[in-house]
Amino acid sequence: MTLEAILAYVHFLAILTMVVFISSEAALCRVEWLNKAVVERLARVDMIYGMAAILVLATGVARTVWGVKGTAWYWSNPLLHVKLTLFIVVGLISIVPTMTYLRWRKQLRATGALPAEAEVRKTRKLVMIQAHILVLIPLFAVFLARGFGK
Repeated sequence: MTLEAILAYVHFLAILTMVVFISSEAALCRVEWLNKAVVERLARVDMIYGMAAILVLATGVARTVWGVKGTAWYWSNPLLHVKLTLFIVVGLISIVPTMTYLRWRKQLRATGALPAEAEVRKTRKLVMIQAHILVLIPLFAVFLARGFGK
């Protein structure tokens, strides 16, 4: 029971960290706010977001293996697969902004140039798509936790 509680706590903490840092990305990645400091900050914020996502995945898997309900209960429920699919979709979408921030930072350090307005808008749109999909995952989580989908 103690392990279950600790895993749940770390899982929730990682989820909250993801939400905070995707929100920070959405707030920072705006044409009107972009400057040299923001480009550097976006790369750092995105790195923390990515580490939190890895921790969410790791603790989620750990909860299915060592949790009270057991692996068979979780993995036989289609809602877990919906959650995992949405999480993977968010992860795949996040690759483009991550690579973009790293490219912007490299360009900034080499030439001092900020990214084009159209590229900033495109990147922000992808960040917003991630954030909106991310909001759906807890909906499936609460139904899963209550035994729906069985």
